[in-house]
Amino acid sequence: MDRLWTDFVNSDYHDWRGGDRSEDRLGKASWQQDFLNRWQLEATVPASSAEESTMRSFRDELQSLAIRMSAGDLLTDKDQTWLNDCMQAGGVTRKLILQEKGLDVVLVPMHAHWQQVIAEVAADFAMTLLKGEGQRIRSCDNPDCRWIFYDDTRSRTQKYCDDKMCGNLMKVRRFRAKRKQATSKEPGEKKNEI
Repeated sequence: MDRLWTDFVNSDYHDWRGGDRSEDRLGKASWQQDFLNRWQLEATVPASSAEESTMRSFRDELQSLAIRMSAGDLLTDKDQTWLNDCMQAGGVTRKLILQEKGLDVVLVPMHAHWQQVIAEVAADFAMTLLKGEGQRIRSCDNPDCRWIFYDDTRSRTQKYCDDKMCGNLMKVRRFRAKRKQATSKEPGEKKNEI
């Protein structure tokens, strides 16, 4: 299940099959527009070069924090201050609205720019931590992938971002490595013919 913050962090794409292809999607106007549409956020597309630089810096820091959390590290005071600063940069107002279930008070962004988007991404990450679910943050066990994901399985044992892609790839790699190791141990032995 994608979350706002994982979708943002994973804009730094690496070929999960082990190829040399990697791509920083954050700088692509098409990715920016799709991201904003998917999460119902507003900002100017394409982002300015200064905004892109700020977003990359934020993404790299958030990715680093997520990797540390996936390794079992705890949130430090410095991390907490950084997240608070990111969230504070995006102001919100409260608005009373009528929904299907009745009246509700919602937080509405005050601005439509990329700093507001960063604040929303930081808040989504903070909500993951607030719900005590920081232990469910994972980094894919496929070393070529580098994808960050949220483990929503009941057992909390998910190793790969996608079992059908990275999971199967790593299973095949382990099988081939075992097979290669087994054949290299038996160079002088004849195989039984049936």
